[in-house]
Amino acid sequence: MTLAVLLSGQGGQHPGMFDLTAEWPAAAPVFAAAECVLGQDPRALVRIPGADLHGNRTGQILCCVAALAGWTLVQAAHPARTIVAGYSIGDLAAWGCAGRFDAETILRLAATRAEAMDAAAGDGASLAGIRGLPIAAIETLAAAQGCELAIRNASDSAVIGGPSPALEALCVEALAAGALRAVVLPVRTPSHTPLLREASQRFEAALAGLQPLRPPPGAPRLISGLDGAPVFDVRAGLSKLARQISHTIDWAACLDACREYGCDTVLELGPGHALATMARNAIPEARVHALDEFRSASGVTEWIGGR
Repeated sequence: MTLAVLLSGQGGQHPGMFDLTAEWPAAAPVFAAAECVLGQDPRALVRIPGADLHGNRTGQILCCVAALAGWTLVQAAHPARTIVAGYSIGDLAAWGCAGRFDAETILRLAATRAEAMDAAAGDGASLAGIRGLPIAAIETLAAAQGCELAIRNASDSAVIGGPSPALEALCVEALAAGALRAVVLPVRTPSHTPLLREASQRFEAALAGLQPLRPPPGAPRLISGLDGAPVFDVRAGLSKLARQISHTIDWAACLDACREYGCDTVLELGPGHALATMARNAIPEARVHALDEFRSASGVTEWIGGR
């Protein structure tokens, strides 16, 4: 069995996002580290009525907590071969799952990344998801509204970044042109567009001061969330991790890498199931689930083991 672990981006945060890992003993250090960064236990935070789970800083930290806590379930299952790739903020979490940084470092970097993005973005810009049109057509419509291609999900699916009014107009035009779905997403930052060039520079400076850990024996193969290439040169990989903040992400290439690696099992860690849905389309022969689809921690480990 070869397992691909996909780490979610923002947008799917919800009150039950830690239901499977909240009491899982191996995940306790992750939650403790998160409390130091957030100032409160994330398991309690997500349950507070009206809590803002989609603020950029909080959202990015929560997504990394979900990924790292979920990763402890994967470790308990002892898969033979594993590849790990992350979507947007999930790309940072992947470095934690791959053993390159400890949990607290990943979570503090998530806070730094979000703060840099907020400082660069200002107000009034966001992201929109469009599915059901060729990428070239989506790009043409986006350019006409002064928007940018942020993420290439598939040949007919993309995320676009730009000013919120322009994205609203773009969604109307895309639906009129035959798109199956076109919605402004619940995020507040035009991630992966040139609007965040200064954030990339600031985050790269923060990464330059860190010395990654040597991955332990049996660590998963780490795939860059920017272009789907395996990370062999650590410094080059960290540079990509910073650049992806302001450059188009090719998530379709990441899914191609999973298929080429021979993955027959795919698990999405993090809130939501968007990556699992994309993986089912891109790797139809694989067993695919999102962590959110399970009812128990033991169910996850048994499924990974093929039981």
